[in-house]
Amino acid sequence: MPEYFGLGAPAVRERIGHLSQIVRAESFVETDGVAHGSRRVRLVNGGGLEIEVHPDRALDIGRVTVDGVPVAWISPTGVTGPEAYEPAGSGWLRTFGGGLLATCGLDTFGPPDEDAGEVLGQHGRIGAQRATVTRLDADEHEVVVEGVVRQATVFGEHLELRRRISTASGSREVRIRDVVTNRAFVAQPHMILYHLNFGWPLLGDRTRIELDPRSTTPRDADAAEGAGRFPSFGAPVAGFREQVFIHEYDPGEHVVAIVNPDAGLRAEVRFDGAALPAVFQWKMQGQGHYALGIEPANTPDVFGRSHARASGRLPQLAPGESVAYDVAIRFERALVSAPPAKETP
Repeated sequence: MPEYFGLGAPAVRERIGHLSQIVRAESFVETDGVAHGSRRVRLVNGGGLEIEVHPDRALDIGRVTVDGVPVAWISPTGVTGPEAYEPAGSGWLRTFGGGLLATCGLDTFGPPDEDAGEVLGQHGRIGAQRATVTRLDADEHEVVVEGVVRQATVFGEHLELRRRISTASGSREVRIRDVVTNRAFVAQPHMILYHLNFGWPLLGDRTRIELDPRSTTPRDADAAEGAGRFPSFGAPVAGFREQVFIHEYDPGEHVVAIVNPDAGLRAEVRFDGAALPAVFQWKMQGQGHYALGIEPANTPDVFGRSHARASGRLPQLAPGESVAYDVAIRFERALVSAPPAKETP
């Protein structure tokens, strides 16, 4: 039975006139700025968790708060409308708004690339596709939004993403359930990466990352320089160069935790290593770009589709084939006592 702010559901019903006082799913249209005309959904679950979802950005997740405390990093671009997306080269960065989830794929992720005669932009096109929302609901059991996102072209890929984002009423957890189906009549490359972006105040001088990979490999020389410090975070650093670490996992349920003892905040990312055998850790400790990416993916190859093909690590979907992915993010917040006041001499 759900519990809301320390009370069980029967006691809560005696104290409210309508469930929307504590649990609701709301839909808006942006009227100004970089997201003008785009849809936004807010999920409020009665447990202190509020989640913003963007149907016009593949049902990705933007701002998230726990008891009003922000936990997701928002980039300098903000969450833009899909019409601002630049598909060529590294244009993806011009509309990478951060948020708790930016989906990369569905047929490539990683740097700009060329594979099998096809020019591919950074991190793929799915994150700029509009969803058809099929369900938006809130009750005493859960708050949920569901939709369908399609990545298709004439004479090319036809990949369908069915997404469900839900949170149990009264909980501190958000769940993502995706089913990707190849609707084409030929086999298709399929790469997907869940770019989960965490920020201050979850990130702080003493934040640590707890994880249990089978192996860890630095992506490049910058990451190799910081390889001994990947489980820790720290204060912003002028001129910091991003570091990416490739963590590989065995099948089974795994958890990556982010813990800030000073703020009393903890986040846990839970996933299955069978479907998502890799987690890329994006450590970005720069000024104004103070972010940690925890990125479950369906292949450990982060160097683009052509490299994944050459390495034998390019997933394929047969005609009509579907694959399911589950990612859950749970938050905990403890009250932190203020340090004792210094005595006045």
